[in-house]
Amino acid sequence: MLKLINAGLGRTGTTSLMAALDQLGFGRCYHMLDLVSTEESLEQWERIVCDGQQPDWEAIYDGYTSAVDGPNAIYYEQIMKAFPEAKVILTLRDAERWYQSTHDTVYQFAVKYQENPAEAGSRQSRLYRVTNAMFWEGLFGGRFADQEYAMEVYRNHNQEVIRSVDPGKLLVYDVKQGWEPLCAFLGADVPPEDFPHLNNSESMRKMLGQLATGAGPGSPGWAH
Repeated sequence: MLKLINAGLGRTGTTSLMAALDQLGFGRCYHMLDLVSTEESLEQWERIVCDGQQPDWEAIYDGYTSAVDGPNAIYYEQIMKAFPEAKVILTLRDAERWYQSTHDTVYQFAVKYQENPAEAGSRQSRLYRVTNAMFWEGLFGGRFADQEYAMEVYRNHNQEVIRSVDPGKLLVYDVKQGWEPLCAFLGADVPPEDFPHLNNSESMRKMLGQLATGAGPGSPGWAH
């Protein structure tokens, strides 16, 4: 059963948060990479995002303790209703830095796909269909290339999370703050190890490049 929901958009330190949660005993952690790397997750989100099917949240998060990044941030309100005891973490960063990081990584996957679409029905085309409907055409209304508009959407999302979540269950968090505020929020001891800082823009571009060329999940060149 989910104990923790991350409502922050991608490129706000969500992979670092996932690693930290695993270290603190809040794994198994559901991440956008689950959608990318497992057929079951991709099929589930295709039905929800593209076909309008009512989600079975308990089935989706069966075996998971926390949910971070990707679709979790878009559907956080529905997920909160399904798991009312769960706490919420809003990861955030400076809006301009967030935009630049997102533009230079995951958005480029969408741009390159539009220039050279994959074969219909392939994993790449299905993944693009889901992410496009959820993020680029969904959350950003087809206007992510407009930086000021995209940053406004980003700020509005963050403010809506702050407005809609019980303050007693919410941590507004920048991963640069490290262990202390996270551990205090979760009632966990601060580990002696350094806080994990993972998935910088360079590593994300490499992973997306492999995905775009078909070196996706299950292939020899896939970057985990």
